[in-house]
Amino acid sequence: MSERGNRKTQVGVVVSDKMDKTAVVKVDRLVKHPVYNKYIKRSAKYKAHDMDNAAKIGDRVLIVETRPLSKDKRWKIRQIIESKG
Repeated sequence: MSERGNRKTQVGVVVSDKMDKTAVVKVDRLVKHPVYNKYIKRSAKYKAHDMDNAAKIGDRVLIVETRPLSKDKRWKIRQIIESKG
């Protein structure tokens, strides 16, 4: 699979797989508080394209940025890193 340029990648956990060929992936990141210098966990949810409906809830997946596939989908699941069950 050849790629054009550098595409963003994220690692997250699947929180929903109820849609057909789509999974909702929650990505956590740490942000340093500007005053207290304490790290705070922030999260974002991305809808990712899952062609084979292979990802299940709780799986750790690698998602990669892609062209817009629908109103909300701009990511594809490249691989399942760790399967929950």
